[in-house]
Amino acid sequence: MAKPRQVAGGGRAVEVPPDRLAGWFDRFCARHEGAETTEVAERAVRVVAVDGATATATVSFGPLEAPPGTFDGLVVDALLAHALVPRRIALVLVRLGGHSIGIARGGRVELSRTDRHLVQGRSAAGGWSQQRFARRRVGQARHALEDAAKDVFEVLLPRLSEVDAVVLGGDRRALAALAQNRRLAPLFARAEPRVLEVGEPSRAVLEEAAVRALSVQVTLHDG
Repeated sequence: MAKPRQVAGGGRAVEVPPDRLAGWFDRFCARHEGAETTEVAERAVRVVAVDGATATATVSFGPLEAPPGTFDGLVVDALLAHALVPRRIALVLVRLGGHSIGIARGGRVELSRTDRHLVQGRSAAGGWSQQRFARRRVGQARHALEDAAKDVFEVLLPRLSEVDAVVLGGDRRALAALAQNRRLAPLFARAEPRVLEVGEPSRAVLEEAAVRALSVQVTLHDG
């Protein structure tokens, strides 16, 4: 299970593997004097503890098959059952310097393609030298994204009908630029809202992302 990280707007988020979800919520309730209410929506389950602390689980691969409203602990059971459904997932991890894409089932990568490109960092020089450097960097980034688009089109698009979901990871600006490629529109139309934070894409990072993609993200706020 990944370490908690701070999130925008306050609070902290943790990724919980599906098989640990029930125990995680049990421990949360034990630490916070029990659960007072459990609220459910299509894309989130929010447990409010007696001491005011909250744990909001984001429902991936939704919507959750439970009517909206406020219910008891059976909602957590529904979330657990939903998270444990076996799924085949297309993964697209992109940063300006490289990409790693693939298809995974049950957290195991079945096929993949990874590539890296030189995209130079920013220059501290000024004048014409800085302008030439900036143009070169823009060109390198463009070629890197073009190669990423080519690999996504060749590897994932032909198998898109075989996957249950698409999970993205990496640099949001690079992903947004990649999404502008019209040929990839069917894939990005199926992308989950959650974007995984990953380092430089590699086969090892892709394998880790395949496991993390199945985890449930829970955001915690103290009472």
